This record gives sequence, C-alpha cells and structure tokens, in this order.
Amino acid sequence: MPEKKKFERLPSNVRPELYNLCLKPNLKTFKFEGREIVSLKILQPTDKVIFNSIDLEIKDVLLKLLPAGESLIPEFKLSAEDETLTLLFRETLPVGDAELTIEFSGELNAKMKGFYRSKYAKTPGEAEDYFAVTQFEATDARRCFPCWDEPAIKARFDISLVVDPTKVALSNMPVEKECENSDGLKVVKFSRTPIMSTYLVAFVVGDFEYIEDTSSDGILVRVYSPPGKKEQGKFALFVATKVLPFYKEYFQIAYPLPKMDLVAVSEMSAAAMENWGLVTYRETHILVDEANTSAATRQTVAIVVGHELAHQWFGNLVTMEWWTHLWLNEGYASFVEFLCVDYLFPEYDIWTQFVTDSHCCALERDALKNSHPIEVPVGHPAEVDEIFDDISYNKGASVIRMLHKFIGDDDFRKGMNLYLTRHQYANTFTENLWAALEEASSKPIQSVMSTWTKQMGFPVITVESSVQENNSRTLVLSQRKFCAEADQNDDDSMWMVPLSFCKKSKPTEECYSTILSDKKAKITIPDVAPDEWIKLNPGTVGFYRTKYPTELLQQFVPSIEDKSLPPLDRLGLVDDLFALIQAGQASTIDGLELLQAMKEEDNYTVWANISGNLQKMHHLLYNTDFDHLFSAYGLQIIKPIYHKLGHENKPDEKHLTTLLRSLVLNRLVKFGDKDFAKIALEKFEKHCKGTGVIPADLRSVIYRAVISADGKNAFTALMNLFEATDMLEEKDRILHSFSALTDVSLVDEILKFALSEKISPPNAVNAIISVAWSKVGRDKSWEFVKQNYDILREKYSGGFLFWRIIKYTTENFASEEQAKDIETFFADKDMSGVDRVVQQSLETVRNNAAWLGRDKDSIRNYLEKL
Repeated sequence: MPEKKKFERLPSNVRPELYNLCLKPNLKTFKFEGREIVSLKILQPTDKVIFNSIDLEIKDVLLKLLPAGESLIPEFKLSAEDETLTLLFRETLPVGDAELTIEFSGELNAKMKGFYRSKYAKTPGEAEDYFAVTQFEATDARRCFPCWDEPAIKARFDISLVVDPTKVALSNMPVEKECENSDGLKVVKFSRTPIMSTYLVAFVVGDFEYIEDTSSDGILVRVYSPPGKKEQGKFALFVATKVLPFYKEYFQIAYPLPKMDLVAVSEMSAAAMENWGLVTYRETHILVDEANTSAATRQTVAIVVGHELAHQWFGNLVTMEWWTHLWLNEGYASFVEFLCVDYLFPEYDIWTQFVTDSHCCALERDALKNSHPIEVPVGHPAEVDEIFDDISYNKGASVIRMLHKFIGDDDFRKGMNLYLTRHQYANTFTENLWAALEEASSKPIQSVMSTWTKQMGFPVITVESSVQENNSRTLVLSQRKFCAEADQNDDDSMWMVPLSFCKKSKPTEECYSTILSDKKAKITIPDVAPDEWIKLNPGTVGFYRTKYPTELLQQFVPSIEDKSLPPLDRLGLVDDLFALIQAGQASTIDGLELLQAMKEEDNYTVWANISGNLQKMHHLLYNTDFDHLFSAYGLQIIKPIYHKLGHENKPDEKHLTTLLRSLVLNRLVKFGDKDFAKIALEKFEKHCKGTGVIPADLRSVIYRAVISADGKNAFTALMNLFEATDMLEEKDRILHSFSALTDVSLVDEILKFALSEKISPPNAVNAIISVAWSKVGRDKSWEFVKQNYDILREKYSGGFLFWRIIKYTTENFASEEQAKDIETFFADKDMSGVDRVVQQSLETVRNNAAWLGRDKDSIRNYLEKL
C-alpha cells in the first residue's frame, strides 16, 4: 500500500464566527442547493483560506472585506484526499473582519453520512417515501456545507431550510418564523444557535408526527416519529422530560437550549446522535410499542436517551478539543447514562448490569496488544470512526466509575460543576477535567488517572501470598500488565491502582482501601478472622483483573454456592478466571468446574456473564469434532435455572426475571435443547396463524429456536413476517435469529438478500453478522466479505457499520491458517477506518488458536467423563 500523506489540521489564521446557512433539499431528485454567508475573523495576513469540503459542487465564491466592503473573487481548489477547499487570492488579506459567500450544491446521499436520504420503514403495498436527515459526527458536516469542520473551531449558526410546504423541517433551535417564497415552497428560519461545533449541527426534513410535554424545569420536549407511530414515543418522552431536570440538578447547570427534539430515524449507522437540541435515534432505540416491544428494548431506549441527553452538557456545552479526547464525550456519557436510569428505574438494577455490559467488555478489548489508550492520537478523519469503540465508551465509563468511587459522589459532582462552568461553550483536554476534580477533592487525580488514560491496557493484581498474623491478614500483591496473549513479553507499564477489599463476615462492606503505586507491595488488613476469606475489588469497581492462588480461589466456592458473596463479586470472580484461562494463566477445567458450582445461580447479571463465557467456549469448540459434548455440558449448567423460570412470562414479574428468562432460553436454543424446540415450534405456528401471539419478550428466542429446528420452513415464514412489518425491532429480531442457523443451504440465500435493495443498510449488516455467528455460516460469511469487499466498503464506509462487518466476520476463527488467510486478504486492501479492527481480529484469532491448542485435549477428556 502507498504511504499516506501526513495529515494536517486546518490553519489557525482564519476563524469563522457566524454561519448564515440556507439549504434547499429536494426529496424527489435527492439533490440539495445551498448558500452560506460566513462571518470571518482574519487573524493573520494571508493569501489563502483553507477549510473543509467534500462531495460538494462549489458554484460561486465571493469574499467581502469589512468594513470597506471590497469584494474579492478567489480561485479555488478542492482536494478529495485532504477533504479541503482552498481559496487563493491575488493579494494578501489583511487582519480584520470579512464575509465569505459560497453557493454550492450536493446530493442527499444513501450512505447515512452528511446530509442523507432515508426511507421510511414501510409494509408491502405502501408507496416508497423518503426523508432527509443529517449525521455529521465525526467529520461529515463538510459533506453538507463548506465549513471549518473541527470540534475546536466553534461558531454560531443562523439556519434556514427551504422545503415542500407539506414537510416538517427541524434544526437545532426553535423555528423563528415561516413564510412562503415565490416558488410556493416553505422557508423555515430557525433561531440563532449558541456557539457550537459543526459536528453537532443538524437538520431533518420529512413527514413526521410528534407528541410533546414540558419538563419540570420548563423545557419543551417533543418526540418526532414517522406517521402512525407517534404513540410509540411516549416512553422516550417520559424518560427525556425526567432526565433533563435530573441532569440540571446533578450538574447544577441548566440545559442551555429552549427546546429538545428527539427524532426517530429508520436508517442510521449509529444507535443515536447527540446533535444539540435535535437528537436523532434509530427507531429501535426510541420507539416503544406496548404490545410488541420487549423489556430489554425498553431498557435500551432508557439508556440511549439518557446517554444522548448527557451529551447536551458533556460534549455539546463543553467539547473535546480534538478527537484524541473523544473519550471525554463518550466515556462520561456512558457513565452518566447509568446514573439517570438508576434514578428513574431502580428496578433495573442497572449498575450491576453495567459490569457485564460495559466493564467486562472493556477489559476484554483492552487486553489485546492492538488496543489503544483512552487518549489515542488521531490524525486523518478516516481514523476517527475506529475509536468509537469499547475503549472510548466502555473503558472510559469504567475508569470514571472507578474515579467516582475513589473521590466520592459529593466531590465528583463538585468537580463536574467546576469543569462544565469553567469551560462552557469552549473546548477542553483531558487535563482540564483532572484539574477540576483535583481541585474539588484535594486528591491526586492527575497523577492517578493519567496512568489509566495515557497508556494502553490495565494490570492484573496477583495475590502472591496470604499470611494470618493474630487478628490481621498480610497479603503480598504485585501488578503486571494483563495481556490476552499467553506468551506475553515483559512490560514496564505500571498503574496507580485504587485497591479495596471486603471480607467474609461483611461481604457487602469495604473493610480496607489503599493505592498500589509500586510493582509489588505488602498490605496488612486488620480485624480479619483466621477462617474468613479476603477479596479484592468488591463490587468489581476497579479496572483490573485479580489472580488468586488456587487454594484462595477455592475459599470463595461455598460463598458462591450459597450466594452470600454479592452478585457483582460472583460475577467478577467468574470473569477474571475466564480471562486468565484465555490468556493461558489458568486451566479451562477450573473454569468449567466453577460454572458447575453455580448451577443454583439466579441473578440476571451474573448469568449474563456466565452466558457470555459459555458462548466464547462454544464458538471456540466449533473448531473441533466434540462441540456436541460442550452443548451437553451447557445444558447441564442451564437446565436448573430454566426449570425454575419456565418458558412463560408471569404476571407482574420483576424486570430482571423477564430478562433472565430470555437469556436462559437463548442458551437452550444454542445448545440444541429438543424439548424447548418443540414448544417453540408450537408457539410459532400459532403466532403465524394469528391464533396465539408470542409475547414480545419471548419472540426473539422463539424465532431463533424455530430457525434452528426447522430451517427452510421457518426461514420462509420469518421472511414473510419480515416483509409484513414496518416495526424495526421486529425486523431486527428476525435477522438476529439467523445466528441460530443449522441449515447450511440457507446461508447463501440470506447473504444474497443482504446485498439486495429489499433491505435497509443497517438491517443488511445485522443479517451478515448474524449469519457469521452461526457455525454453518461462519466460513461462508467471511468468503462473502472477501468476494464483495469493494461493494461493502463503498456502501458502508465512513460510519460504524463497515468495521462491524469486518470485526464480526473475522474474530470467531481459531487457527493460524485462518489468521493467515485474513492477513493475506487485507495485505493489498485499503484498510482506512478498519486497520485497527483487522489487527484486533487477527490477534483474537491467534489467541483463540493458542487457547484451543493448549486445552483441547483436557477439555475433551473432561467433557467425555460427564
């Protein structure tokens, strides 16, 4: 591959202060016309002005020097490689004010970036219709209008949209006035925005209905949805109207805009986008149909709404200076979303779920050599999409959770208020956050936290010895960088680790805390009886792994079995042990025996972690001739909780019980339970006939069960359901059922369908990934990606969808031969935006191969004796 040109940020000699922007989108031709007048401040004499533009036709450019009013017509050059527009002047522009006028046009593209067109979700027989919507993060505002498209170059915006009079037009601010022009079109002028980054500017034009309410602090909140779906916005409206005043009280800063619109969009590359005052959401992450939405989706809607509204302060009001500090936006919002959901829905026990959904995912990804620091250097815009990942979101949130525990909630809130107040309407670096928290808490935040954000990875804390001395326990602890690769090299990385401990007599209370700042330390914990265990990291708050000697690990087993050890600690022990197993630092048999001891487990979040580890092993053993023995083992583990829960929802049962049943039934399906398959087939037949509708919470697992047991017939019936519904959650359920495929003859048909025009881009990606997660479709989906790489790249690049395809079609293999095949394929490919994903997949495949090579025979022997 040719060496890339070194990326350079925009010059600082000219800065925009105000964009007066008018756009006229045409939803029939999929073109738009634009005109902007940008008020500029020329800070240094220059004969050229450089800013961003890509995929736009520039028609006329005029620069007027102020106050004299001298008009200059420059030459201009567009660079597709640099995504820039350069204006060249014959004379040097003096320091002062200027006004730049540009007329341009562009396409409402079908790539879900920039200003793009999206189809409404329709049922058969309905006429095809489109709306226009924006997705500018990270660097796609430049596809809609020429601009200084960097987060630190903030400005104000006066926005007008010229639209069909029958259409709804929305932007960041409320409508200031509407009128009709000479062509009979509606001109909608919006109020001036506060100073803001270009990636947060947004427009929506189309047929939408809305419901509205006013929050207790006086903010008008509306949820916009396609025609016929506005009642499905009620739950999100409830959440939004409660979240805004919660954040106002938590941050001690009012939401700064006069309105908040939430818009349901059928086609988005991300789950949602936090545009200031006009947040867009994929329909599945905002609409709740009381009869057809599952409890899991309802919970997801609450979390995603909470996340995007947190950004209105943390990201929008105060913005990272450059994408290197993306985690300041995403990590913090990913932490705060749980605060607000816990406040609104305590029955979700959401902080326990955080550990499996965020903390453990981040640990797994960050153990790879091809991970990256939380603060990752970012150059060219193509690199930005790759860091919208588990590190920026989940590790960022986990490290903030650890910090929150370290300094306490009161000082944390004081520090947040100080940070937001000091930097509102401006841009920041990570150090600005640490300075505010250090000032509020009088603790060494900078020195502690820089070890977590500036270097990649995290430590494993090893308990090297444990000695009882009278009524105290002395532990010798050491830290070392944890690596998923078994044969890791020595690494000098070291962290300042906030350590905490609990003991058997008081398992829910912290009995001791300290900071480990050296490679090794001796720690004496007082008031410990000789017969009780000591456990590190109660609540699994610290972002590290813990390794105990076998005899100490065994001490926890009785407390795991009788569940006197709290759920998060049971979960942490399981997750740490399986991570050590994968890294060759523990035996797989130890893990299998620990799971045997957890047959009576009944906590949803602990089961979510157990299920995840069972899934990893199941995928690993796809590469063997005895994976059926593992399925039998899995059924032994899962059957006790299945018999306790049953396969029917019960009236007024707890939220987490509903989630647990769905999780358990999904494991039964993957392990091929024939009894449940019969039940599922009966329910599905009645569902298709309309004589017995499957409850929303069970629909996904029933679909998986029937496609596993009755391949072609079930596939035909499911595709009929797919075509008949306009509910995106239902379409997703059907597509996700393909992960349970057992009929290889269906794989090609599904992958062909994914390339057709009959399916939306996000749904197509779901179909490809689901097939890749099935045993029969894994190899074929990778071959499909190789054969259609250029098509897929063209269709999905520049968003989050393309790297998801690459990740999930490559990382489940477990042989050096397959790793070499992946490596060879990408050797001459343009990997912009997916380079890190490819390297992570290669590492994962080789780690899988090493794990299988180490423990294959012992696993087989263990399973054969059951």
